[in-house]
Amino acid sequence: MRVVSLVPSLTEAVAVSAPGLLVGATDWCSHPADLDVVRVGGTKNPDVEAIVRLRPDLVVANEEENREPDLAALRDAGLTVMVTVIRDLPEALAELERVLVGGCGLAARPGWLDAAEEAWSGAAADGPRRTAIVPVWRRPWMVLGRDTFAGDLLDRLGVDHLYAAHPERYPRVPLDALRAAGADLVVLPDEPYRFTADDGPEAFPGLPAALVSGRHLTWYGPSLAEAPRVLRAALR
Repeated sequence: MRVVSLVPSLTEAVAVSAPGLLVGATDWCSHPADLDVVRVGGTKNPDVEAIVRLRPDLVVANEEENREPDLAALRDAGLTVMVTVIRDLPEALAELERVLVGGCGLAARPGWLDAAEEAWSGAAADGPRRTAIVPVWRRPWMVLGRDTFAGDLLDRLGVDHLYAAHPERYPRVPLDALRAAGADLVVLPDEPYRFTADDGPEAFPGLPAALVSGRHLTWYGPSLAEAPRVLRAALR
């Protein structure tokens, strides 16, 4: 079995669960740290010809991370493409099992996936619920909207994000509107935009800011097992 992954979190999931299967991954696939496979471009602009040359038995992708024209080109080249759809934690757990067991042929779910399910089954709000805005980009400002995996994780940890009912999943909202939204917290992940202590909090004077790990908030993979603990500590 030869696998190419076009999603950083799925790359980590396959590499950790079935070492040796992965033959290609995107330039953005940073975990595991010692990953040594052929790089095939970005998530939004993969090198289709390079992927075809790797002769994978399976290409794993995601409907949000990857573009349909690229996936169609891979299918037209005769490759099998498995596309995941993940909008919340239950979908993430189910899709990870589908990729690893159904797609990659593992005999059983990896231990980390069971650990992740157990960790989140015991997750709860740490104190009173709070309302937050959750920017994911700057210039222009974009925030979490409806039906997002990250939004579902925050909800399970007692954080209601104010744009959860917005018609768009990642709406653009002017900074003045964000400041006036009535949140009591701004949650700033370090990806996709790399918010830091010096880049982000200053835009929301007087509003507490929680700098969180984007990998633990937005990735569906082995990091899910420690995500409740890591995120809860950052949100305090």
